Amino acid sequence: MMHFVLVLRRLRRRRRPYGGRWEAVRLSPVILTILIAALAFSTPREIAISRLLPAAPALAASMWPVLPTILLGTFCLLVMVGLSFVYTDLGTPYTAAAIVAVTLAAAYASHVRLRREEALFQIRLVADTAQKVLMRPLPSRLEGIEIESLYVAAQAQARIGGDFYEAAVTPYGVRLLLGDVRGKGLSAVGTASAVISSFREAAHDEPDLRGVIHRLETSMARHGAAFPSPDLPERFATALIAEIPHDGSHLRLLNCGHPPPLLVHHGKMCVLEPTAPSPPLNLAALIGDRYYIDTVAFAPGDQLLLYTDGVTETRDRAGEFFPLPDWMRRQGPAAPPGLLDRLHRDLLVFSGGRLDDDIAALAVRCPEHRVAEHPA
Repeated sequence: MMHFVLVLRRLRRRRRPYGGRWEAVRLSPVILTILIAALAFSTPREIAISRLLPAAPALAASMWPVLPTILLGTFCLLVMVGLSFVYTDLGTPYTAAAIVAVTLAAAYASHVRLRREEALFQIRLVADTAQKVLMRPLPSRLEGIEIESLYVAAQAQARIGGDFYEAAVTPYGVRLLLGDVRGKGLSAVGTASAVISSFREAAHDEPDLRGVIHRLETSMARHGAAFPSPDLPERFATALIAEIPHDGSHLRLLNCGHPPPLLVHHGKMCVLEPTAPSPPLNLAALIGDRYYIDTVAFAPGDQLLLYTDGVTETRDRAGEFFPLPDWMRRQGPAAPPGLLDRLHRDLLVFSGGRLDDDIAALAVRCPEHRVAEHPA
């Protein structure tokens, strides 16, 4: 029982953003009981409002623990006994029996609900741990480069999905990965995990970004062979790898079918479309494995935004897509955490609070006075 109480306290903390509204809902069984009792004593006997008393413990079972539910049922029973002294022909035994039966059923339902809430809470803890392992929190600075991440899973109660990101300080500079596995569910999460794990090794070993992407391609193919699924022939992932060398004077990009990043350079926003297309992961065998790297200037004060298609495909009520380039142009200089906070807030406002796809984004800024921290 003590463990259930702790779980309930945690759940209450999660509901605090609703404030007084949730407290009013929790008190609704008491309010209903008082309302029925008042009407039963003040209305003619023919209306028989007292027959509604079993509804109060039934309602309490959906939000109260077992003991308060039983106590409320007992109070309803006492109210019914009191009414029997006022109206002798009220049919008290039948209504009292109904109150007892409903109270016992409500107490059992409350017990089952608490066990399910506890199981759900444990599942959420496991999901949170899995997310930290799969997409661990990024430091606020990597070799002097400011960085921040945003991840929002669209699936209800989910913590992770098919979008993925990673960043690492390597002998060749800071390397970033952002991608999106086609599909949803556990199979997409498994594929994303394989790609991230491969990147964490290849980013340190491969001097060229093409070597990194070849390693990711191989890992994704091996994962698909080890864990086949009905949609395996259609399973692929878009990916974008960015490299900021130690001197920080430029930026290298390898875009494998991913939405183009946005760069604010000297106060002007530009869309970094690839000069030549590179195949998404797991499609090289079909359309070739020629990968192209673009190099762009990256000066102090510049800001880079990497994102998945869940951002640009967010729709409003009229079906219009979120205008990310225009939104980016309107943003003034901001630290990466502030930029992503605004993006998340504006996406929720634009979509009416409903995001239908996973969202991942990385915001990167080269500070005015960068202090490099070369890896050992």
